[in-house]
Amino acid sequence: MGINIDGMLLELLTKNGSDLFITSRHPPTLRVNGSLQPLDMPESTPEEVEAIIRRFVSEADFERLEEDQDIDYAYEVRLPGFGMRRFRGCAFYQRLGLSAVLRTIPVQIPTCNELLLPPEVMKLIEFHQGLVLVTGPTGSGKTTTLASLVNHINNTRPLHVITIEDPIEFIYPVNKCMVVQRQVGTHVESFSSALRSALREDPDVILVGELRDLDTISLAITAAETGHLVLGTLHTLSAAQTINRAVNVFPPSRQAQVRVMLAESLRGVLSQQLIPRIDGNSRVVATELMICNSAISTLIRDAKLHQINSSIQTGTKQGMRLMDQSLLELVESHQIDPHDALDRSIDKNTFANTIRSYLE
Repeated sequence: MGINIDGMLLELLTKNGSDLFITSRHPPTLRVNGSLQPLDMPESTPEEVEAIIRRFVSEADFERLEEDQDIDYAYEVRLPGFGMRRFRGCAFYQRLGLSAVLRTIPVQIPTCNELLLPPEVMKLIEFHQGLVLVTGPTGSGKTTTLASLVNHINNTRPLHVITIEDPIEFIYPVNKCMVVQRQVGTHVESFSSALRSALREDPDVILVGELRDLDTISLAITAAETGHLVLGTLHTLSAAQTINRAVNVFPPSRQAQVRVMLAESLRGVLSQQLIPRIDGNSRVVATELMICNSAISTLIRDAKLHQINSSIQTGTKQGMRLMDQSLLELVESHQIDPHDALDRSIDKNTFANTIRSYLE
């Protein structure tokens, strides 16, 4: 009989969910407002999951899946009441067989105001060159935030933008920019090879979907130093963690040089987390924003990363804020459960004392 994948995607959109899980030996499951909701369906067989994945990818891509054990892709389909919709997918092997996960991609690229991001974030993309990082755990909306920033540039400045993605998610409309989108595995072999090529393609702005290895991070910093505005993501929870990760990926002999390069090229770090609202109907974003002013540049150069949080606290007039400050505001405004906030906080002991009255 097979699985009606389009029917399940329709239910995902109807419930305003974010992800659909198709896993061998498990019933199909939705993620709605951060929680898993199994569908009233029988367990998927490995044969059914394979048939679904073959519908998503080409024969060559399926062979790559068998070789690499996982693959990213995009799926586009017209659904009743929703029109043409795009989903980001990942297929992979696990103990019980093949699995697939599909994530919804909004039709319209939201603005930073609609995403409830700090307005000061927009200042980070006004620079002619430099490195801007958006960080957070998987599923925290990093890709959507980057798309919002790129689309703002697209709406306001006549620039050449190259995006390197795995896979391509948002499609940018024709506007003031020339936006060239390249997909890893389809148009180019890897993030690093695409970034190396981009340096010869006269871009003004380069979006790197993920800074996942030494080569890519090194090239991104070099591009930011040589006259390009580079936007990228890392899976870190705070600005201090982000800088530490970017430096420590290099061998010790190069770390002092990298700190100097970051001190000169880094424009700012936005860290974000999506947290369920108390009403259970949606999620709200908590953010940390570090703007790389002269004081923070000096701390990076001098390897005094443990003092960055203090500099962020003293930079509130510039719009800077710590993640725990954002979480506290959401607790005090009764938007999120204090236990959820404590679970997502960075300095848990201090934060627990701060919100003790809410936890009782």
